[in-house]
Amino acid sequence: MQNAMLNTPLTDDELDALEAFLFSDAVSEDALDLVGTHGYFCALNISPVKTSEKQWLNELFDGTPEYKDEQEKAQIEELLLRFYFSIGSDLYNDQDMLLPCDLTLEAEDDEEQSALTSWAQAFMEGVFLKEDEWFNHQAEEEVAELMLPIMIASDLFEEEEFVKMRKEQRLCNEMCSSIPDLLVDLYLLFHAPADKK
Repeated sequence: MQNAMLNTPLTDDELDALEAFLFSDAVSEDALDLVGTHGYFCALNISPVKTSEKQWLNELFDGTPEYKDEQEKAQIEELLLRFYFSIGSDLYNDQDMLLPCDLTLEAEDDEEQSALTSWAQAFMEGVFLKEDEWFNHQAEEEVAELMLPIMIASDLFEEEEFVKMRKEQRLCNEMCSSIPDLLVDLYLLFHAPADKK
């Protein structure tokens, strides 16, 4: 497939089609939804080392979907690749990162977690694939500092300091509002030439 095609952002209709497939019976209940897929792809593009397409597809779907036929498989994988590459292109070109969810931790329903928490959990899934490389970086402290709002939003960490911060609603939402800018900072930390940092 041509690189130009891969760098073409998905249309609203294509995003709807992808979302419908991710919610369909063809996919594991533990597969990522569209919001989660965005968070996951942000992490994969920022990561200091690449993850193979085969591995990230398997993790995203929690196995292999039950495609109707090879045509559907090719169509869905093309949409995912374009989604992945368009996020990478935005990061590379220092574009404003727009998250597909509100930047707050307030859920619409008390029984459900916020969309931002789902996004952050999926981002952390992408980090955990290459965790050693993320945190054994020469700027390890800076990486941890930039990651803090995402780690808090994910609600995956039970250390006292994280629990305490999550209880401070205003502080949390203030930190979470900076996540789009932090994504670009993280990307530059791992990928920009030293003289541009």
